[in-house]
Amino acid sequence: MATPFGSMSIGELQAGLAAKEFSAAEVARGTFERIEAADGVVHSFLETTEVLALDAAARIDGAIAEGRLAEMGPLAGVPVGYKDNLNLTGTHTTCASNMLRDYVSPYTATCVERTLRAGALPIGKLNMDEFAFGGSTETSAFGPTRNPWDTERVPGGSSGGSAAAVAAGLVPVSLGSDTGGSIRQPGSFCGLVAVKPTYGVVSRYGVVAFGSSLDQVGPFARSVEDAALVLNAIAGRDALDCTSQPSEVDFTANLAEGVRGMKIGVVPAFLEAAGLAPEVRAKTQEAALALEKMGAELVEVELPHAQAAMSAYYVLGPCEAFSNLARFDSVRYGYCDPGHKDLGSQYEASRARGFGPEARRRTMLGSYLLSAGVYDTYYYPAQQVRTLITRDFAVAYESVDCILAPVAPRTAFKLGEIGDPTEMYLGDMFTISINIAGNGGMSVPVGLGADTGLPVGVQLIAPPFKDANMFRAAAALETVYGPAPVAPDYADGKVGV
Repeated sequence: MATPFGSMSIGELQAGLAAKEFSAAEVARGTFERIEAADGVVHSFLETTEVLALDAAARIDGAIAEGRLAEMGPLAGVPVGYKDNLNLTGTHTTCASNMLRDYVSPYTATCVERTLRAGALPIGKLNMDEFAFGGSTETSAFGPTRNPWDTERVPGGSSGGSAAAVAAGLVPVSLGSDTGGSIRQPGSFCGLVAVKPTYGVVSRYGVVAFGSSLDQVGPFARSVEDAALVLNAIAGRDALDCTSQPSEVDFTANLAEGVRGMKIGVVPAFLEAAGLAPEVRAKTQEAALALEKMGAELVEVELPHAQAAMSAYYVLGPCEAFSNLARFDSVRYGYCDPGHKDLGSQYEASRARGFGPEARRRTMLGSYLLSAGVYDTYYYPAQQVRTLITRDFAVAYESVDCILAPVAPRTAFKLGEIGDPTEMYLGDMFTISINIAGNGGMSVPVGLGADTGLPVGVQLIAPPFKDANMFRAAAALETVYGPAPVAPDYADGKVGV
């Protein structure tokens, strides 16, 4: 049986490499063998990058032979998967859309480049909802990804492939992007540590944009330490992204401090929200009590405008998506429908056939909301609501170090179970306000729900650029619940059912 390298932690992989128990080339080859054997049903990968990974492995093995492993970076020899909206030179970056089916990246996203500089082995590109529009990875033009905990259920979205690959033990860590919950919600559904840093901590250069003022890249991992190590590697100022900010924080530095003396905010309205499943409410309350027992002080806080976040997001998001997707005009980028005699009909047919239903829905909505006579009615008030939500968080953080909340109102639902787009949007009811305000947020697994027996995550939300606060609280919770396991049907080298 091949060694399940994707089930190892970063520390275990690097200890094995240092002791020469295996080589980086063996890690790379074993990872691709594992993907070939186990990803058939899950369908997390859209493309694998054997040549790139083996080239990187050769550099790591050369350094090991010379006693220089420590110089190769914090992710040296670690297999990493990338959501398919992150550019990597020479690979397809499709955003899981027919519009970009044949697009090959001519450059590499900064966040990806930084993992490579840190010594990572690039394993491939991961499935997602088309252009990140969705909460289930069912809108992918290349077929849905399935949840390794129950392959009849969704892994969440839009970064469902990134979550499923880690939950199935195919890779130890991956990168996803989060516009309204697209890292944290699949993290909860798949039982993983999943981090959306403060807006600006990670460069967005080379990330195919959905909502430019909302998008942020972050890691999936099975432990808080592994997630912190990946964030250390990718965080920081980038001259190619004017919204990025300097980061000199070591996110692993305070993981052992515990929560004694911390003030953890609890939002009563979140726990009383309509649609919150009893098993999720119970797990959130259980996690709060666990933090209190470890010495944290629980403080009730109010976010009075949070109930308006969903309405504001589904104005701001589609407007930004409409603007960002305008570049896919069949001439400069994207699918070109053949046989048209004039440019207008070519545009219309190419965009109609290149984009899937959800992408067309959000593009049309954004176009309408930005039109004359409508802009002042919807877009401007949505920006005002954004200001109010941001102020609410700022007031709350005057009395607490971080906030504990649910991630999603329920556990993973079945494929095809939710057909109404509005009902699908409600799955982000607890995550959207964090993107609107720009704060950091992360999902931490807290075991299985009492009713469904599926993973449940709780959300820790930090003040802007104080993401270390949520990592500290997350590490404390991990001492109670343990690091995230590989999904049972994929653990110990198994390949699912």
